[in-house]
Amino acid sequence: MPIPTDIPPISPPPESTPSEPIPPLRHGDRLTRAEFERRYHAMPHIKKAELLDGVVYMPSPVSLHHGTPHFNLIGWMSFYSFSTPGVQGSDNGTIRLDLDSEPQPDAFLYILPSFGGQALHSADGYVEGSVDLVGEISVTSAQIDLGIKFALYRRNGVREYIVWRVLDRAIDWFVLRDGEYDPMPLGPNGVYRSVALPGLWLDPAALIGGNLPRVSQVALQGVATTEHAAFVAQLQQAAARGAGS
Repeated sequence: MPIPTDIPPISPPPESTPSEPIPPLRHGDRLTRAEFERRYHAMPHIKKAELLDGVVYMPSPVSLHHGTPHFNLIGWMSFYSFSTPGVQGSDNGTIRLDLDSEPQPDAFLYILPSFGGQALHSADGYVEGSVDLVGEISVTSAQIDLGIKFALYRRNGVREYIVWRVLDRAIDWFVLRDGEYDPMPLGPNGVYRSVALPGLWLDPAALIGGNLPRVSQVALQGVATTEHAAFVAQLQQAAARGAGS
């Protein structure tokens, strides 16, 4: 069965008239989501800005302390997406999470709408609603990632949340249970095993230490499990039901 991308075409941002100049986007601004998007579209040189509970957050330039862990996290998540038809990922993709919040996580994974996922795609090419897993790299942003973002993702039903605290050399993995985030316990051999996305396995010590062959080995073991095969079959059944309705 062909694997749909489910990505709608991107609509151009709304144009402004010369008589109505658009104010610049500034850190700390309190805006509606519509106004946030209007100002963000008007400033294409800005690569990352987020609206969290109605307040604009604009991070500092990215150093290697953030960029390299980010690259490695994306590689691990991409492998799972490549191995799991119906699961898609994004690097710094914007999520229209609720009326007051539009975060731009470092990375996320989600089940496509056509495969039964809880997130939707908007007509202008954005993800809307709760995704299945968010990953954030925290170098200078730990207070935000474990504060306002933690509460925001939990409140909106993001099923799992990973925070890599680079300076602390630690990776926290939270699972949503009964409306609360519980820390994910390490399994045998010090490996995290996702609940929301069966077969997504991670050796956090290996990832933190840069032992990427070990990270790859564990990731391969995860997608070789019967749990992952059953999950893929479940996704394909959901897609077939949707196609037939």
